[in-house]
Amino acid sequence: MLQRIFVFIFLFHLSFLLTAQDYSDSTKIFQRLEYLMENQKMYVKNREDKLDKLKQEAKALEADQIRFFEKNYEIFENYKKFDSDAALTYITLCQKLAPANNDSLHTVIQLDLAWVYSTIGRYIEASKLLNQISPAGLATKLLAKYYDTYSSFYSHYGQSNNRQEYYQASERYRDSLLQVLPKSSLEYRTTIAIKTLFNGSREDAKKQFFKLWTENQKDLEQRALLSYFISLIYKYEKNTASQLYYLAVSASADIEMANRDNASFHDLALAYYDKQDFDRAFRYIEKTIDDAMLCKVRYRIIEGTSSYPIINAAYQQKINSQNKQLIALVVVVSILLLGVIIGLIVIYRQVQHLRRIRSELSGTNQQLRSLNTEINQTNLKLSESNHIKEEYIAQFFDMCSSYIDKMEDIRKALLKKASNHQWEAIREQLKSTQMEEREIQQLYINFDRIFLNLYPTFVDEFNALLQEDEKIYPKKNELLNTELRIFALIRLGIDDSVKIASFLRYSLRTVYNYRTKVRNKAAGHRDAFEASVCQIATIDRP
Repeated sequence: MLQRIFVFIFLFHLSFLLTAQDYSDSTKIFQRLEYLMENQKMYVKNREDKLDKLKQEAKALEADQIRFFEKNYEIFENYKKFDSDAALTYITLCQKLAPANNDSLHTVIQLDLAWVYSTIGRYIEASKLLNQISPAGLATKLLAKYYDTYSSFYSHYGQSNNRQEYYQASERYRDSLLQVLPKSSLEYRTTIAIKTLFNGSREDAKKQFFKLWTENQKDLEQRALLSYFISLIYKYEKNTASQLYYLAVSASADIEMANRDNASFHDLALAYYDKQDFDRAFRYIEKTIDDAMLCKVRYRIIEGTSSYPIINAAYQQKINSQNKQLIALVVVVSILLLGVIIGLIVIYRQVQHLRRIRSELSGTNQQLRSLNTEINQTNLKLSESNHIKEEYIAQFFDMCSSYIDKMEDIRKALLKKASNHQWEAIREQLKSTQMEEREIQQLYINFDRIFLNLYPTFVDEFNALLQEDEKIYPKKNELLNTELRIFALIRLGIDDSVKIASFLRYSLRTVYNYRTKVRNKAAGHRDAFEASVCQIATIDRP
């Protein structure tokens, strides 16, 4: 009793650990399945290479009837879940090669042929072959194969027409199979676990399957079979995550074996359909139908094609919905793109407009700078003119005051002489020009002093405009000489020769000759000489 309790606790703990491991490894197994599906041609090629090798070995054994038969039977075994037509070809060949005196071997071949017929949907031929065999005289091992073949026949037939009585018949033959199988055999333990599951005892079935899983999961064929039935248990328990995990394990093993007669991909497709993951459901149902068509398994084809329209409809509906969303997105993007293009056009036009405005502003700024320059020059001239006026007005009042004083002195002198009746002296004084000449010289001295006060660098800058050997300098006791005084007047803006002649008490010709003579001494162009003179010297402002 204690031993049974210990075993129960051990199995429960083991199933808990396996379930926990399932969740932790779920991502890896799904990634593994995706990898295997992408590379399934490699595993098909491995199976084909193995079959080619077996065929070459069989050809080399044609002389040995027994070994030749055994090798062809091995080829049949490798074709059973890979290509049913080829399996039929080789089991038919084995039927011809089997020794005539070996009844047991002929029965084995007849059962295998019946199994292939039921697989490809030739149920009448399968039924005839099975009816020809009497179980009464069969050995235990052969009887187990007989019951297993009958159970498979009714299972295949039931899946083709979905009638319950055939499933029930399959279960009856499974019960008979259990009666003849050794209870310690893997086949018995697997069959009793399947029976327990279908009888509704899921907890017991789970314990049995997990124990078998622990012992046999390294065997690809057992891994595919056991994980599939474990997934059924989780399906009944509505544990979708665990169901998908074990279906993925089973499907992965089927790909690695290149087993085309499989149920795992069909169940995966339905499970993902229930989850509304229509992309995966569609991929798996396509894989189901492809495998069934290549293997020519009729009940798998019926099973897959019955589910395909439902999954395909959902998948197409999703695609149509995505297409509508894509069209709507394209329309929105097109509108946005159109808006962007219009915006770019508007921005481009605004940029062009701004460039024109900037160009106009640049021209206007240039004009303003030119006007500012002119205004500055005008202001400079006005400032200079005002400064000259200030200087000359001050000197004018000073000279006027001086002349008034001198006239007063002359008036008093003349009055005194007139009072003393010195008429001759008065006449002599009035006839004399000395006073006029003295005042004119004083006028020139005052002009020279005022001008040089305004333009202290005039003489040097004026000579800079002349040729090296033609420079003009005043004498030792002079501030300016006649040539310099003429061009000093020009610098002040008095360029009329008549006015210059009047101011300097010279004839017009004399002034003209002086101007011409000096222009001929110019270092640059003579016609621009006087304009250059007007630009020289600066006013020394306080």
